[in-house]
This record gives sequence, C-alpha cells and structure tokens, in this order.
Amino acid sequence: MQAARWFARNHRQAEVARRLRVSRQTVSRWYHAWRRHGAAGLRRAGRAGRKPRLDAAALKRVEAALLQGPTAWGFATHLWTLKRTAAVIWQLFHVRYSLPQTWRLLHQLGWSRQRPARRAKERDD
Repeated sequence: MQAARWFARNHRQAEVARRLRVSRQTVSRWYHAWRRHGAAGLRRAGRAGRKPRLDAAALKRVEAALLQGPTAWGFATHLWTLKRTAAVIWQLFHVRYSLPQTWRLLHQLGWSRQRPARRAKERDD
C-alpha cells in the first residue's frame, strides 16, 4: 500500500491524507495500524458484517429451482412471487427469508420484477 511506503519515509499524516484524498482520521488509523503490525496491518480485513445464510453454491441451486418454473414446485400458475420464492428457499435449505430479503436475493441473482401484460376481460376482436 502506498501509505505504508510514505509512513516508512516519514511523510506527515496530513500529507499522506492529501495525496490519497482521504480524511486525516483515516490516515491516523492507518498509521497506528502500520506502527503496530507493519504493512500487514494495512491489509483489508475482509467483508464486514454477518455471513450470508446462503453461499454461492446455494444461490446457484435457488436459481436452478427458479428456472424450473413455479409449476415444477407445485404452484398453480407460471408466475413467481416473492412469497413463492421464499417458500422454495425454505423447502431447499430450511432458511427463512422475509419478502424484502427475498427481493434482495433475487436482485443479487440478476432477476428483475416483471408483471404479465394486462388484458381487457371483454375484448372486441
């Protein structure tokens, strides 16, 4: 990391912050991590927060299930809903997702919201 090289050359924290276009507070944290652990202290810690309940392999299984269509899972129509998707995830993995969580998962898979075209009940052909 560039900051570690500048710290080793005794550059001031304010100068490092200006050059890297970050706040002085950020550089101060970096500096103290560098002093305690060397350049290794400046490596990214990884993803913050809770681990996902479904890993990449599980997400592929969800997508494969969705591609089979709702009728393959016992639903009466050919439309996926968030509720149906959450039910399939439960059947596959015994993991509960709320509807907003299910929507985020579908968005992560690249799926989008689509509605069937509306047709008039009484058409004049």
